[in-house]
Amino acid sequence: MSGICGEFRFDGKKPNYFDIEKMTNALEPRGPDAVGNFGVGSFMFGHRGLVLGELSEQSRQPMRDEELGLTIIFDGTLYNYQALRQELSGKGYRFFSFSDAEVIIKAFHAWGSNCLAKIEGAFAFALREARSGTLFLARDRFGLKPLYYTLDDDRIRFASTLPALQAGGGISDEISLTALQFQFTLHGCVPAPWTILRDVRKLPAAHYMEVNKVGSAVEACYWQLPASRPDPLPDEATTLAELNGALSAAISSHYRSSDVPVGVLLSGGLDSSLIVALLAKQGIKDIPTFSIGFADQPEESGNEFQYSDLVAQHFATKHKRYLISDSEMLKALPEALSAMSEPMFSQDNVAFWMLAREVKKDIKVVLCGQGADEVFGGYFWYPKMAAEDENLKMAERFRRHYFDRNQAWFRAILAPELRILVQKDHVIEFIAAKLAEPGADTFMDSVLRLDATTLIVDDPVKRVDNMTMAHALETRAPFLDRALVEAAMRASPELRLREGGKYPLKQLARSLLPAEIVDRPKGYFPTPAIKFMRGGVLEFVRDTLNSEDCRRRNLYDRAYIDRLLDEPQGHLTPLGGNTLWHLAALEYWLQKHASQSRLCHT
Repeated sequence: MSGICGEFRFDGKKPNYFDIEKMTNALEPRGPDAVGNFGVGSFMFGHRGLVLGELSEQSRQPMRDEELGLTIIFDGTLYNYQALRQELSGKGYRFFSFSDAEVIIKAFHAWGSNCLAKIEGAFAFALREARSGTLFLARDRFGLKPLYYTLDDDRIRFASTLPALQAGGGISDEISLTALQFQFTLHGCVPAPWTILRDVRKLPAAHYMEVNKVGSAVEACYWQLPASRPDPLPDEATTLAELNGALSAAISSHYRSSDVPVGVLLSGGLDSSLIVALLAKQGIKDIPTFSIGFADQPEESGNEFQYSDLVAQHFATKHKRYLISDSEMLKALPEALSAMSEPMFSQDNVAFWMLAREVKKDIKVVLCGQGADEVFGGYFWYPKMAAEDENLKMAERFRRHYFDRNQAWFRAILAPELRILVQKDHVIEFIAAKLAEPGADTFMDSVLRLDATTLIVDDPVKRVDNMTMAHALETRAPFLDRALVEAAMRASPELRLREGGKYPLKQLARSLLPAEIVDRPKGYFPTPAIKFMRGGVLEFVRDTLNSEDCRRRNLYDRAYIDRLLDEPQGHLTPLGGNTLWHLAALEYWLQKHASQSRLCHT
């Protein structure tokens, strides 16, 4: 894992070395172990590396293959590295390193953009072809690794994080109105290609972009998730057996492709507990596991240690748990918010940030249960959508049970003079177009495909990458393995939603886990001090929203802010998000990363 950045110019000028150096330095948290840059003529690459094994000179990045005329910078891990290397060796390619990056170089030379269909892993990379002068950018199927860029008539710049891109200079702080609508409607998710800043874009998951030497850019999707079932449909036992095999294979490949010890972020929920159980079944012993908890509030316990302890004891893992006081959490809150590539609203961001900080003291790579709820239908809103009136348009069925706010509510947040800018509902248009894409058998197939390929990318996936890579902790998500997700989509939504959701996982777990884990109510990362907004957290929020920066920006309606501050626990979204926290989280991020920002009408 690492951080990558670079620039490719079309105007005949050379990239500014010092700008690229600033971008590279801004990526140090993602890659504290190695640094490198390289450029010739119109392009320059920068790289920060997290070293998981022994770093050889041949494996350093940027990596150049002089014989093939290719230069690459790569962030991520290939889970089928060995198989691809063997196949390419059979085609006559000679390797000078043991790096994933070199496998991509050879694969690109052998198959061009079609190499992406062969690669299994989490990745973002940039590759420069000397002969054609073309820049090639690509991102993995589920957007596990990020890639931001700016493109104008003179150049393209790109980086693993938005703040790193900003470090190079020349980016406006103006806020995109379209992105802001997404931000407040989809609980902080701003889907690609948009970002909160007008001038910055994200390469969508499962896409690549080719940019030639005169600046012509072509973007293409290289993989789409099928959302239909075979005919005839296999019986339930066959389907469950296929899913069990795919999950076991995914966990094995994610675990065994590491050159260093691998742990598990163990919440005590079904998903992370299954990872531990299947690793143990595969003969792995003394698995390092890690859990975090916070101080209780009158309304809610701050930890789920009773469940994570049970799993740790059952499988004799090397378990560590961290109980965080409210004062510790409050101290970490500004750093956690600042570590975000984009502003995110989830209350558990700080939990992931603090857990990663502690875990990194012991280990460099962990597995997590991210993606299981989206792939196997674990959220409470899925059954509600499925039961909704079938005569309604698909986007309306989705909106009723997923959107944080309607258009009128979004306008009410904004300062009165800004409300007139909101003329179009970009969110409902986007959701309607996504749900209407071909290849889905039913409405719920469309919903689960949308969540697994789009919405998850810019909320939970981005959250985990940002918060863990802020401490150079590599986090792998076996539930987002391509073969497993495709197998899950071949199972009917009805099967996945049975028994409150995740029925296939529960059936597998019954033979592996204590019943208390399998049958427990679904939990969420508890951070009650933020959820119930009192004490030091409330003061932090109050100071942020009453600050001079916030008043100068004039993004929010002041009377609306005052009402929220008078009732800090009284304004929740339909999914339980605290509106006051949403406003403060965005404002604090803007103060740290876009201090001069104002809303623009795009």
